[in-house]
Amino acid sequence: MTIEDDLSRIAEQEQALSFDAFDLTTAWQLGKLLQELGTERGLGIAIDVTLHSMPVFYAALPGVTPDNVNWVRRKRNMVLRYFRSSYASGLKLRKDGKTVEDNGLDGADYAPHGGSFPINVKGTGCIGAVTVSGLPQRDDHNLVVEALALMLAKDLDTLRLSAL
Repeated sequence: MTIEDDLSRIAEQEQALSFDAFDLTTAWQLGKLLQELGTERGLGIAIDVTLHSMPVFYAALPGVTPDNVNWVRRKRNMVLRYFRSSYASGLKLRKDGKTVEDNGLDGADYAPHGGSFPINVKGTGCIGAVTVSGLPQRDDHNLVVEALALMLAKDLDTLRLSAL
């Protein structure tokens, strides 16, 4: 797959994985689903669901380090800045041969790496972000997409990014 293929697929994901409505209960359910998936698979991940600037769900599974907390924050900042997945932002920068600093952002606060995904509500747009950190970035991204697809009863096989 090329960067362009991935960017096209991520755009499809962002459109397909939109909610009709999203509230604090939905945020908790999404976080809990990610926690269950991570626990079942023995994944050392940090999980964060944030609405606007309000943290709603956070969990750190065995194997998480303090660095993961910072990665969550930095990846979430990318989503809340650009209203697109952090992985898409990183791929676009790589395609253009640029960095976050080229866009006037501080790399200490913004991480263009996979694992944070916009929480989109139809007719409203991005209201927050769901973030995972602890796996290789493509796997972080795919895990979030899997959880969203499960919650929204979407066909994961048509949405998931292929293995590299």
